[in-house]
Amino acid sequence: MRFASGFWWYALPPLLLAFPAFIVSPTLGVLFVAAAGATLFFFRDPERTPPFSGIVSPADGTVSEIRTEGDRIRVCVFMNVHDVHVVRSPDDGVVESVDHESGGYRPAFSKESDRNEKVHVRFPDSEVTLIAGAFARRIHPYVEAGDELERGERIGHIAFGSRVDALLPPEIDHADLRVERGEKVTAGETAIANGDVGDDWEWEG
Repeated sequence: MRFASGFWWYALPPLLLAFPAFIVSPTLGVLFVAAAGATLFFFRDPERTPPFSGIVSPADGTVSEIRTEGDRIRVCVFMNVHDVHVVRSPDDGVVESVDHESGGYRPAFSKESDRNEKVHVRFPDSEVTLIAGAFARRIHPYVEAGDELERGERIGHIAFGSRVDALLPPEIDHADLRVERGEKVTAGETAIANGDVGDDWEWEG
């Protein structure tokens, strides 16, 4: 199993504490081992295979909101702690910029989370926004301006539960969407919209 970068910073401390904890109390030692195991589970990074066509979800989780912003559609994906937290590119493209935006740490499922700390990964006609939550206070982008990405390629991860938004290209309208609010999606595999206007990609829903 592959793990997100930097996972040892989170998994190693409880694992090291487990050994002296076993001396004090076997139960306490088991709790530290369990904490290390849970951390490794959280930072798992499985391989994903994108579908033949379509714009894919940038994150694992549940579609929490779909809203229109001017002539653009934003698809918001809320991630629970049990979801994989590695974020992926929705489509092929060249990264124009990676910008950090300071903010708070409200629960990612609330409307106030729009004011949370963010990292925007911007492409010429789309954008992926990684949003910190109440417990997710570390956003780790893997890419930088000028990187050429393929659909489904890893672009970063968020530590411990949060939200990821995909701002779709302006030519994508609601008729092109392939998901709805409340639907479970998988990063790099679930197509959330047709890739182009008039795309003949078939969807079974």
